[in-house]
Amino acid sequence: MRDELTQWQERRLAELAGPDSWLGLVGLFWLDDETSKVGSGDDCVVRLPSGPPHLGDLICRDGGVFWQPAGAEARALTTDREGQPATVDHENLSFFIVDRDARFAARVRDRDWATRQPFAGVEYFAEDPAWTVEAEWRPLDPPVTMAVPNVTGELKPLTVAFKAVFTVDGQKVELLPMSVGEHEIFFVFRDRTSGKETYGAGRFLKAKPAVDGKIRLDFNRAFNPPCAFTAFATCPLPLARCHRQKTGCPFPCLRVRNAGRRRVDCCVAIGFRHRLKWRVALRITNSAGHRRAVARNNPDSSHFHLCWNEHLNSIETGITP
Repeated sequence: MRDELTQWQERRLAELAGPDSWLGLVGLFWLDDETSKVGSGDDCVVRLPSGPPHLGDLICRDGGVFWQPAGAEARALTTDREGQPATVDHENLSFFIVDRDARFAARVRDRDWATRQPFAGVEYFAEDPAWTVEAEWRPLDPPVTMAVPNVTGELKPLTVAFKAVFTVDGQKVELLPMSVGEHEIFFVFRDRTSGKETYGAGRFLKAKPAVDGKIRLDFNRAFNPPCAFTAFATCPLPLARCHRQKTGCPFPCLRVRNAGRRRVDCCVAIGFRHRLKWRVALRITNSAGHRRAVARNNPDSSHFHLCWNEHLNSIETGITP
């Protein structure tokens, strides 16, 4: 009989290899105007890789999003904030609406992605019982409010009322949860393997709610966030206290000034700072060859951050105007 960890890994593989996988995303388009055209035409805000030049329009109105197919009546679309979002399908393509604090975007998926690039799976460390720890679940009095960045550079306020405290190899570790629900507690963290043996931006960990002031954290089930597989995700980055090693900033970074060009080695993702206006062109290089990325820089600051990582495809496909 397969153990629980093996079954968990098999379920995760099936999810990543399926038609609705993060690997099938082909675009993320912010709906900043009231009406956004959808189609394959050059004038479309939501650009589809195939299909008619104008499939329809997405209309942002009254705090929601409506889909109006060309020549047909409009209908309301539920977003991912309400659970499973409504999808609009056209042949092998589909898109749905994501809501990030009342800012809407259309996320486009190619459900036939696996026919062109079959998923080879993910690697795991061997299970180590030492990384299943029982942590103290301590309240924070008063709760702490902080701005949490995601991989697109957006800042979201988060209030944290608890922390998990435990010891590893004699070192005290504190983890702040990203969210606390009735059935699940969600963490985002980095450690000394980040950017070397594991994904540089951090990993996710889910745990069951605490019981009698204790919470069980099984780091054998830590997993890569969606942004490790696609450039079209909006993953949160780890909180400042969720790093095993304090360095003064959440992650190693390179400062680039005056829209200049630099060469850097082994870069994973580009994190934007706040609302970005002007562009900086970079040529990223490592042993895999040259990649070009275009970023928008914060007009109030002459720099942006580069997070070290090994997944050059996240730069190549994801950093767009």
